[in-house]
Amino acid sequence: MTFKRVFGIVTDSVGIGEASDAKDFGDVGADTLGHIGDFYKGNFKVPNLQKMGLSNIRPENPIEGVPVAEAPTGYFGKMHEISVGKDSMDGHWEMMGLPVLEPLGFFPQEFPQELIDKLEKFSGRHIIVNKPYSGTDVIHDYGEHQMETGDLIVYTSGDSVLQIAAHEDVIPLEELYKICEYARSITIDKPYRIGRIIARPYVGPDKDHFTRTANRHDFALEPTDETDMDRLKAAGLDVLAVGKINDIFSGHGITDGVHTESNDDGMDKTIENAEKDFHGFSFTNLVDFDAMYGHRRNPEGYGKALMAFDVRLGELMSKLKDDDLLIITADHGNDPGFKGTDHTREYVPLLVWSPSFKGGKALGIRQTYGDFGATVLDNFNVQKGEYGTSFLADLQ
Repeated sequence: MTFKRVFGIVTDSVGIGEASDAKDFGDVGADTLGHIGDFYKGNFKVPNLQKMGLSNIRPENPIEGVPVAEAPTGYFGKMHEISVGKDSMDGHWEMMGLPVLEPLGFFPQEFPQELIDKLEKFSGRHIIVNKPYSGTDVIHDYGEHQMETGDLIVYTSGDSVLQIAAHEDVIPLEELYKICEYARSITIDKPYRIGRIIARPYVGPDKDHFTRTANRHDFALEPTDETDMDRLKAAGLDVLAVGKINDIFSGHGITDGVHTESNDDGMDKTIENAEKDFHGFSFTNLVDFDAMYGHRRNPEGYGKALMAFDVRLGELMSKLKDDDLLIITADHGNDPGFKGTDHTREYVPLLVWSPSFKGGKALGIRQTYGDFGATVLDNFNVQKGEYGTSFLADLQ
């Protein structure tokens, strides 16, 4: 059958074990869901995901606390990334039929002085740090200096990102965004070609009380070609973006986009979409798993967030109709039980459910995230691009 509405939810960074090429990324042994289950020693409970078939994806090594479903309610599998990076942009673009096959610019030590000089000249502010750093650690270590001087905190990570942090009371959001827009404009092409410029505002009186705010904004590269979302929009379908989807695709292929402040807010807005009479695709990113727990290597918080998501997932499922389809996946891994603070190269789970299903079965290992978008296009009878193989016909 085909479906009037397709709901896609990206649980940002929720990987399900090292990918076949994990060695190339230094990520052998990474297992986001597995290590969260191990941490909870049997007390990791996600009943809705469990019933869909979360541990059925890897029955030989089920996630601790999540038994293999004897009669799964959903279709289940995992997807392998073909993009050359493991960033959110790579993952989301690939899901929508545009894998990133040319390496983005990485600056694992520091950004070139020429780039720093341009940012200082444009902003009229001195730049400090300019090296890889945890986002929470960098404002703890340099935030008070930033407040006293008005300097800009510039830092990076193992991904193709340039992040600029500033206290909201010292540098107004409008000014910070303007600086980031300029940084975006001069890093599109080689030798930089940076995937995302990220504004990282924070608030608080001192280093022990600084917190990053929901006013983060990602200035991503413009998609380099047509995506599956463009194809859907061109066919006259609704494309509803929830969370940082709008940022990642720079507004392309979207008929309505809303910002979110948290996973809960993202689920609220996704449930609101379920209560609308639309025809097309609702695409949600839930970023807290990655930003708040994966990078901070916090398995306890990560597990709590997943269990909270499972509760909200039940609310969403109760709103869906027989001609609705739900697809849950992730864009990369970020194992809170692994070394470092960076994303991890992992398979991502694929769970597919509709109230109309009588049961589910395995979808196997999908060779590209692009199978997601190809399936959405197939459902709406829209011609797909070069990448991705639809699994719509397998949903009996």
